[in-house]
Amino acid sequence: MKLLWNKHFGPYFSVQFLGAFNDNVYKNALLVILAFSAFKNTDVLTNLSGGLFILPFFLFSVYAGQVADKYEKSKLIRLIKIWEICLMCIAAVCFYFDIFWALIALIFLMGTQSAFFGPIKYSILPQVLADEDLIEGNGFVEMGTYVAILLGTLVGVIFIDTSAGSGTKHYVSLIIIGIAVLGYFAARKIPEVPASNPGLKFNWNPITEAKDIFGRAAKNYSVLLAMFGIAWFWFLGSGYLIQFPSFTNKVLHGNKEVIALLLSFFSIGIGVGSLMCKKLSGDVIEIGLVPLASIGLTVFGLDLFFTANGYTHTQLVGFSEFLVLDGSKRLVFDIFMIGVSGGLYIVPLYAMVQHRTETHERSRIIAALNILDAFFIVMASVVAIIMLGFFKLSITQFFLILAIMNAVVTTFIFFKVPEFLMRCFAWLLMNTIYRIKNVGIENIPKEGAALVVCNHVSFVDALLLGGQIRRPVRFVMYYKIFQNPFLNFIFKTAKAIPIAGYKEDPELLEKAYQEISKELEAGHVVGIFPEGAITRDGELLPFKKGIEKILEKNPVPVVPMALRGLWGSFFSRKYGSAMQSFPRRFWSKITLLVDEAIPANEVTAEKLEAKVLELRGDEK
Repeated sequence: MKLLWNKHFGPYFSVQFLGAFNDNVYKNALLVILAFSAFKNTDVLTNLSGGLFILPFFLFSVYAGQVADKYEKSKLIRLIKIWEICLMCIAAVCFYFDIFWALIALIFLMGTQSAFFGPIKYSILPQVLADEDLIEGNGFVEMGTYVAILLGTLVGVIFIDTSAGSGTKHYVSLIIIGIAVLGYFAARKIPEVPASNPGLKFNWNPITEAKDIFGRAAKNYSVLLAMFGIAWFWFLGSGYLIQFPSFTNKVLHGNKEVIALLLSFFSIGIGVGSLMCKKLSGDVIEIGLVPLASIGLTVFGLDLFFTANGYTHTQLVGFSEFLVLDGSKRLVFDIFMIGVSGGLYIVPLYAMVQHRTETHERSRIIAALNILDAFFIVMASVVAIIMLGFFKLSITQFFLILAIMNAVVTTFIFFKVPEFLMRCFAWLLMNTIYRIKNVGIENIPKEGAALVVCNHVSFVDALLLGGQIRRPVRFVMYYKIFQNPFLNFIFKTAKAIPIAGYKEDPELLEKAYQEISKELEAGHVVGIFPEGAITRDGELLPFKKGIEKILEKNPVPVVPMALRGLWGSFFSRKYGSAMQSFPRRFWSKITLLVDEAIPANEVTAEKLEAKVLELRGDEK
């Protein structure tokens, strides 16, 4: 919670919270009017309004990213909040006089304002927060956003009157103006955040600029796939959120109180999942949570379909009446768990994109992400309109299709970027059999090629190290360990590089050297266990000279590391062959110690061996 008192993060958090709250007061008030109006094709109008809000992200993000990189960010935020005040004043007039077409058109202008805030919202965090606070910061942002959605939903739904006449619409008008003004005063408290690229030459051509920013994003394939993963979540999330009012009205036969209930539990779920990320990740950007979360999105999405299909009540009910009906609690639980899974899914992906992009172009990369998000959200509206309006599918059938599509899309992403699955396996290990603490992990260079070397105690050393190091690592391991039938799938998934001694397989050895050189030339991190084998007595084996040969061709920094506490674990050889009996201990304390990088011209196998032995100490 101390982040909320940070002089940069606290005011920024207030600004984005109030902005999200205001957007949702307005949007949900309008959605309720649509859902309970006498207009024909309310499903089409509902999805049209959702598409109009997100369309500006697709149209204007190329400019928003450049603005966010080129100019000082706190001033930009204040200007955007003034813009919001103007829009809310116009909206208040439209609500009061029931200017229906203008209320829908205004959604487009609100989306434009949000499109310019988007690149600032996410690119500012790595500038004002330390790496170890990035997960917590993103967790608070996502939690705050969805709590704001919750409160905005409640206010928008409760304070709008769907009966004839103006009703209580003037209350909504006063609220949206007041919140916009509060947001501006919060923005005034944000300290100056220097421009990340003040010399940037502005490109007014949207096509060439879009091509450029996607080209920048594509330089790091894992970042690009993470961006697609985020965009897919917004397709999925908007697919659920936009349908909830009509789902409540047509399937559950609930009133606006039930709409508020479902939207609230969905929002609370995402907030809970977002905050859980810090607890489950520690100080590491733990993308291993993403595959687990995607399973949750599919499982609870499928159960939502089956639960809703079994719902048979046909009379209009309110909050209390709905909760006593058969299947209602299970349905609410499914929606809550879809939200929890969504929070666990989205926070590590945002942190990954922020952490692995360079400061001078981060806002434009996030602008590219916003374009993807916008495209996928607009497509969610288009797909919903086609399925519900033209193919006449039921809303529950649409939910079933969303769950199945999620399984297909996320499986594709995880197999294209095996790091997600590798980190998932590592996270499961570190939260069942082991408890691992790292010391000095910041000594690993944040960018550029590097070798990391470590003692070799068990069959899962590479997984444990990969779970702690914040950059993707290609590990080099003895081919017989690589071929272990129990772990071979994991090593293949992690794209480990098998290696053999010259007498065993000279072709495999040469191929391994070529692969290592290729990775280092590309600026990646390569992990090596210079002992060449797993220890059988807990003692350090002599380091082989292969590392010196690697450095002759690719003189990169070498980071010594040591694992403590693994000897005697299920995956070690203390009791003979590893993994041959039931684990003798769970939640064993493991420590990873990381020393400062050594320049390539100072490295010898003997010096590295002495350094790793010194780091390990007497604790095996």
